[in-house]
Amino acid sequence: MSDNIIGAAVRRVDGRLKVTGAAMYAADHHPANIAHAYGVFSTIASGRVRRIDTAEAEKVPGVIGIYHHQHFSKLFHSPKNDFSPQDVANGSKVDESRLPFEDDRVYYAGQFVALVVADTFEHAREAAYRVKVDYVKDKTVASLAQSVKAMEPKDASKTFTSGNADAAFSSAPRKIDAVYVTPVETHNPMEMHATTARWNNGELHVYEATQGVVIHRNTLARIFGLSPDRVTVEAPFIGSGFGSKLWAWPHSIAASAASRITGRPVQLVVPRGQMFTTTGHRPETRQHLRLATDDRGKLVALSHDSINTTSFTDTYTENCGGMTQGGYSCPNMRVTHKTAQVNHGTPTSMRAPGAAPGLFALESAIDEMAIANGIDPLEFRKLNFAEIDESEKLPWSSNHLRDAYDQGAKAFGWSKRDPRIGAMREGTEIIGYGVAACSWDAMRTPAEARVSLRADGTAYVTCAVQDIGTGTYTVAAQTVSSVTGLPLEKIIVKLGDSSFPSGPVSGGSWATASVMPAIAQASRKALDQLKTFATAEGGSFHGIKPDELTVENGTLKHGSRALSFSQILQAQKVASAEGQGNTKPDAAGKVSFRSFGVHFVEVRWDPGISRLRVSRVVSAIDVGKVVNHKMAGNQVEGAVVMGIGMALFEATEYDERNAMPVNNNYAEYVVPVHADQPQIDVILLDYPDYKLNEFGVRGIGEIGITGLAAAVANAVYHATGKRIRTLPITMDKLMDDVPAVRI
Repeated sequence: MSDNIIGAAVRRVDGRLKVTGAAMYAADHHPANIAHAYGVFSTIASGRVRRIDTAEAEKVPGVIGIYHHQHFSKLFHSPKNDFSPQDVANGSKVDESRLPFEDDRVYYAGQFVALVVADTFEHAREAAYRVKVDYVKDKTVASLAQSVKAMEPKDASKTFTSGNADAAFSSAPRKIDAVYVTPVETHNPMEMHATTARWNNGELHVYEATQGVVIHRNTLARIFGLSPDRVTVEAPFIGSGFGSKLWAWPHSIAASAASRITGRPVQLVVPRGQMFTTTGHRPETRQHLRLATDDRGKLVALSHDSINTTSFTDTYTENCGGMTQGGYSCPNMRVTHKTAQVNHGTPTSMRAPGAAPGLFALESAIDEMAIANGIDPLEFRKLNFAEIDESEKLPWSSNHLRDAYDQGAKAFGWSKRDPRIGAMREGTEIIGYGVAACSWDAMRTPAEARVSLRADGTAYVTCAVQDIGTGTYTVAAQTVSSVTGLPLEKIIVKLGDSSFPSGPVSGGSWATASVMPAIAQASRKALDQLKTFATAEGGSFHGIKPDELTVENGTLKHGSRALSFSQILQAQKVASAEGQGNTKPDAAGKVSFRSFGVHFVEVRWDPGISRLRVSRVVSAIDVGKVVNHKMAGNQVEGAVVMGIGMALFEATEYDERNAMPVNNNYAEYVVPVHADQPQIDVILLDYPDYKLNEFGVRGIGEIGITGLAAAVANAVYHATGKRIRTLPITMDKLMDDVPAVRI
């Protein structure tokens, strides 16, 4: 056993492939005789297609076919609500349930209304631009405000109640009542959504930019009426997804169908502009928070009522109150969710879905409540610490939030904070300090893996999980090394192929916690088989019982004698020792699993030039055992930067007159760049949570963005005295009075 490899800050084992360009992404595959597809996207947000004229498009050289609702394959629907993290191997899921070109209806701008297939990308794009579409326009609903005005929001199922929040609020001596608003945000991963599909003897093979090859395979099988064993989906490398690549979108289905029609491989890459329309987004939210305390500052009432936008084809609920439940100790609580239909594409999960916008609202309100009580915001959070998960009435599996508060505050210098508004200055800049707690559910799903210890001295690992840029290849190699003692350079990891043993979706911060136990189990079973070979007749350790052999640094030992795995296998003329792992969670209903942390943020506001910047962030995170300090720190740093984008920059905007997106490009959809990067210090507490798995590891991908926008807003208040409740925090909101938001 090699325990010190778990926790080491080793470099990514796949790093060389990426920096040399050898890593193959979905659009890098070019099978022989490949054709290229390009979409024709709706230029209205609501209505129907009256007529499609393809005459001019058909004159473009190299055009193979033009497909639309009057000329396309018959497809089947993927069943709704057919996905469970506990049954990935058999589940399927789409966010947009309407099939591409299913009818003549248009529900949002940028919807696929036709598809051109040609011999080159350039010919396909030129022909797509020449397709003429005549529409019948309907009235549009462009925003949450318009939707609420036009129709009654629909109740969602995600509700929670304890005690009587309204009665307790009414009788409490101190209270706040406020509404917080977050806009539509778009994922914008660097790698475009892409599909390369080909058929062979009735079997479908797809290279896909997906965060879930197994789910994607099952979904395509359902839609094309195939058994899953006749579909293979590969995604060995993904240029991130942030949730937008969790499920199959229309482009993947359209490309696969076009390949079947044409009899040729077809590649379809979604343009950046349509990644704002047809591959999901974080929906707009309005969240009504009412908090009340007693005279000592203890919470006695908390209600969190949210509404989010969804499409006219599907209902997506942004679980804004998910982290509110159990987040603080409070006897009277209500959490509700509603949805409001708009003419946008269907929303989907975006990094820390629900929690990112939800904790902006909750942690801003907690700050306001602390100020109303005259209590330091950090001390107020400590005062209302939840000793158990009161929403589930279960003890925490592991909770070191208090330690995170203390370590983060010390590293940040919170004790130097002058509580007076605008009192901290340096030159022309006013300095503000803000704090916010962060949290995310700790989850684990069933997972399978296979490990082969080979006669050439290597270990070969396969699992149908994906590495979306988070370091899963390296985690898998570290896991095998921890069990076998083999060095990382002797471990070959293959991921992202649906024909491998079933792996989880790379989302929800559950991949690492799920696959490590499966890989470890597979490694141990391979070692058990190796020991059997070694002790069998003619084996290197014949006459010795298998359980008397120990494992050390890639060898089997008995006493002072040690032989490498390779020597043992070659002696028996055996190619490999094999092990299959199949693990699942076993602590359901006994404890509550969650990860915790805190962000401390320093902002600087220069009113003379109207410049606001985040200058410093300290994040103290409690996510169980840290598998790789380098990669874990990177994950939190990236999430912090994404949170800064949420706080100060990002908003997908729609024309109120026609629901057309107006900034669906990187020129006008503003994200943080290098010049916006603050000093970021990440403290990883490293307390193993052995109730979740044998390694004590929990996921880390989501938690870093949660609460960050609130910490920025709270720091802005400390610097300027302006309480910004509507994101992003733009200059106009600091220079002008901020009107109250009403629902």
